[in-house]
Amino acid sequence: MIEVLGRVRVPRPGGGRARTRPDRLCADRAYNSRRNRRCLRRRQIKYTIPEPKNQRANRRRRGSAGGRPCGFGRPTYCSRNGVECTILTLKGFGAVATRHEKRACVFHGTVTVVAIRLRLRG
Repeated sequence: MIEVLGRVRVPRPGGGRARTRPDRLCADRAYNSRRNRRCLRRRQIKYTIPEPKNQRANRRRRGSAGGRPCGFGRPTYCSRNGVECTILTLKGFGAVATRHEKRACVFHGTVTVVAIRLRLRG
């Protein structure tokens, strides 16, 4: 996750240099690690990552020594569903799912054409 955050570019609506720090990051349980959370806190990025059941149980079992529960906003996490469904729809097209193209710019163009086609369809 740390390497991916280095490549993030959030465009500014009024123009200018793109921001390299998003306002919030929503991730899956697989990204719940101390290292990832520490990196996000260091870059001052708010995050919504659910805590796995076994970690929750361990924290409760340890009592006050288990630490504070992680801040988790269910409504924010549920909004991830729209993004995941869109990506799944894009992957329904073979060229996007398998990435036959060699160059990134051609792949980006393919994804753009598919997105336009999906938008025009309904």
